[in-house]
Amino acid sequence: MRQVAGFAPSCLLLVDNNEFALWRINLELSDHFRDVPCRVLVGDVRDRYRMTAIFQQYQPDIVFHAAALKHVPIVEENPCEGILTNVIGTRIVVDAAQAHGTQALVLISSDKAVNPTGVMGATKRCAEIYCQAIDLARRAAPESSAFRCVTVRFGNVLGSTGSVVPLFTRQLRQGGPLTVTHPDVTRFFMTISEAVSLVLQASVRGTEARKRRDETDRRLNKGGIFVLDMGEPVKIQELARQMIKLAGLKPDRDIAIQYTGLRPGEKLYEELFHVGETSHITDMPGLLIATPRVADLGDVCAVLDRLEQLCHDNAQQEAMTFLQKLVPEFVHNPSGDAWVAR
Repeated sequence: MRQVAGFAPSCLLLVDNNEFALWRINLELSDHFRDVPCRVLVGDVRDRYRMTAIFQQYQPDIVFHAAALKHVPIVEENPCEGILTNVIGTRIVVDAAQAHGTQALVLISSDKAVNPTGVMGATKRCAEIYCQAIDLARRAAPESSAFRCVTVRFGNVLGSTGSVVPLFTRQLRQGGPLTVTHPDVTRFFMTISEAVSLVLQASVRGTEARKRRDETDRRLNKGGIFVLDMGEPVKIQELARQMIKLAGLKPDRDIAIQYTGLRPGEKLYEELFHVGETSHITDMPGLLIATPRVADLGDVCAVLDRLEQLCHDNAQQEAMTFLQKLVPEFVHNPSGDAWVAR
């Protein structure tokens, strides 16, 4: 919202189910962007009536959909809640957007959607598949069909909600130890400002009508997904050691590092691309595009209809079966045993 406000939009809609988060960002925006009107809207993406009412009243031009349950072990413990928020919630927002004149919706996805071993990653891949199917259908529709559904996939963002950095900072204040799940675990990292900037660039490249069709356009027309170039993955234990040193202390002497074991649904390392995906550069440095497997919109909707009902009935095992129908590469690792991605 900070970066979008800098472009002086006619209005910003802040939608969240967390009133404290809304109050905090609205206070900041009102201090720094006094000429940008903001509307603070409490709502849950799982609430069809509320989402429909918001889109009907305000008819936003562009939507950045970041709402998700994303803490891997917690979603493992609450799979139906993860599905209802990450999959069904995405469907509700996308459907409301295209029904009320929105020009584009940008889905924020995750590297955990690639070869998922946990429910959280599988739900994010489901959300990708639905957005791909909608976008392909609209691109194939008559010229009057302007709605675009753009997906952007990337890894961990430093300092975001649930990031390991605030955890290490808190553990440092307490005198340690710093907890790392496995000595070899690696993750991709990017700063918030970098990630947001590239997401905004992806939204432009996914929606603008260019006179000359380029390779990016052709891949988008085949269900392409934007992927942020995250650079080289970082060993979490090295990140922990660096933070100890930056605090003026010595690892293993002043502050211990404790290995706790991989948690349910986690992998040793994440991937940005599925084995069948090939990354291609775009005209924007740091922004890549891939063309993952796509699915028929009718088939996807049928599975999601059943999936939603199963989750409301708390039929977890059957819901997992339907989740795997859409994401056949989902190999569940509920125990958290050491896992090397394929």
